[in-house]
Amino acid sequence: MSVRNGARGYARRAACLVAGAALALAGCTTNTEDNAPTVEKVQVAKVDAIAAKLPDKLKQSGKLVVGVNVPYQPNEYKDGSGKIVGYDVDLMDAVAAVLGLRADYQESDFEKIIPAIEAGTYDVGMSSMTDTKAREQTVDFVDYFSAGIQWAQQKGKPVDPNNACGKRVAVQRTTIEETDDVPNKSKACEAAGKPKIEMVSFDEQSAAATALVLGQVDAMSADSPVTAYAIKQNQDKIEAAGPLFESQPYGWPVPKGAPLGPVLQEAVQHLIDSGDYRKIAENWGVQDGAITKSTINGAVG
Repeated sequence: MSVRNGARGYARRAACLVAGAALALAGCTTNTEDNAPTVEKVQVAKVDAIAAKLPDKLKQSGKLVVGVNVPYQPNEYKDGSGKIVGYDVDLMDAVAAVLGLRADYQESDFEKIIPAIEAGTYDVGMSSMTDTKAREQTVDFVDYFSAGIQWAQQKGKPVDPNNACGKRVAVQRTTIEETDDVPNKSKACEAAGKPKIEMVSFDEQSAAATALVLGQVDAMSADSPVTAYAIKQNQDKIEAAGPLFESQPYGWPVPKGAPLGPVLQEAVQHLIDSGDYRKIAENWGVQDGAITKSTINGAVG
């Protein structure tokens, strides 16, 4: 909503959370999660009828080059060994298995993923990216999940997302939370003659979550699965603020009109129909956003 325009997750060592603010947001910032949960992989078999529809280039290479931005726990992040893991990773691995391919994850800045796909550097993007009408002008999206915006607040310090005038709110840079959600709410405040919202933007979602945990901001706006994970990891410090709203699909961007899109869609639908998709979502605790039908370019509004 990424809702990442954006979205990202919470990936930080416990030691960093008890350090001073400057240390926590500078020296302790890390792209890995030493205490990452061990999640069972769902084993998926190749489906020849679907794999046969792949472009010859992918059949010959045997791999699917995936552009990804981390950290965004629980969707995509690095475990203590530096390996990229997460819900999105397990689902993409399963799709690749259906197609008889190996997913080759390449790290990228979030805002550079779509341009790199257009340039042919990556076959597909995977970064909790919201499928929007604007983005559909340049790439196609294979939709695989439904997420909404969920705010969080410090425990016992209520913040109303629809009346957060004068509050400091953390977001990840380039996400929908930064470009749409908080700015629109701030404009409403000013239109009502109230103080604007002070938006505090961070390069990584982990830093935004840490700022809230440390009390450097009043609230945080992020994608629903990301906020839920941050709360789960810090139940004694932060909690949900207001309801989930503005549900939209996450999608994997592919080149506009590329034959790969329909093949990926068919592979996702196969996993949905077989029940493996649901198992993967449940393994990561994100089943609330599970879908029953994969679509291409299903942006809302």
